[in-house]
Amino acid sequence: MGGMIAAVVLAWLFPAPGAAGGWLHPELLTKAGVALIFFLHGAGLSFDALKSGALRWRVHTVVQATTFLVFPLIGLAAYFGLEGRIGADLRIGLFFLCALPSTVSSSVAMTAAARGNVAVAVFNATLSSIIGVFLTPLWIGAVLKVSGQGLALGPVIFDLVRWLILPLVLGQVCRPWIGAWIKRHKSGVHLADRGTILLLVYTSFCDSFKNQFWSAHGVWTIALVILASGALFALVMIFTARISRAMGFPREDTIAAMFCGSKKTLASGVPMAKLIFGASPGLGMILLPIMIYHPLQLIACGLLVNAWNRRSDGSPETQH
Repeated sequence: MGGMIAAVVLAWLFPAPGAAGGWLHPELLTKAGVALIFFLHGAGLSFDALKSGALRWRVHTVVQATTFLVFPLIGLAAYFGLEGRIGADLRIGLFFLCALPSTVSSSVAMTAAARGNVAVAVFNATLSSIIGVFLTPLWIGAVLKVSGQGLALGPVIFDLVRWLILPLVLGQVCRPWIGAWIKRHKSGVHLADRGTILLLVYTSFCDSFKNQFWSAHGVWTIALVILASGALFALVMIFTARISRAMGFPREDTIAAMFCGSKKTLASGVPMAKLIFGASPGLGMILLPIMIYHPLQLIACGLLVNAWNRRSDGSPETQH
């Protein structure tokens, strides 16, 4: 969170290098950064863990339906319900947040910390990232079309496959040769991953500040997004807890469903926004909801993990 704030402040102070036409060449830097992030993700994924979690299809159905159906439907209600009340870029940003795939690392880490089904979390988080390459731009394209705007889906999906899926597959193919090295240098790989994301955040806000986009928006905008993000997270956590209980999931699977179903990815969200929306001056506003939702979900899930682990029964169904 500190790094994201620093990146935004840096974009405010020095927008020219990362803006369109700047010496950092963001149009090339963005794609190279996206490819690096997903190559590292692919090289770090354990195929055995994916295989061991693949058979729990009922849990997978709940998680993926929550991620790509329930979330976007809530986003649609917000998008059309807030028309005329907030700006168009913030409205599409809220919907973009809802249409994004789940996280990988934090979903797995939180599930493990709460003693949930880690194999199920790994499988669902990875599957969500792959499905999101296709469904996220389809959702965005449909909403923009209804709003009278256009989005060329073919080139967008081709770009996402080229810069997200192919590096992910290449990383998985290279895992037998570099997997051990990545494991030994986990802290360095983590630093490269997070550093690349922060660089993308910086370039995402440069055009907004250079074109003085933020001068028309005040503190109330951030407060509104914080409230909306908190309400969204609570609503989805309650939904996944209750449907998991109704379907008779064991405690471990319920935890995995709640954590994977409620998460939204910043690591994929920023690159996808750069590829989908390009150098739009409103890109900073579009990214604002995911930048607020991301740390909020980590804090909330951390508190839940602590609360569940303090209880002797640890039952998440009664603690939402």
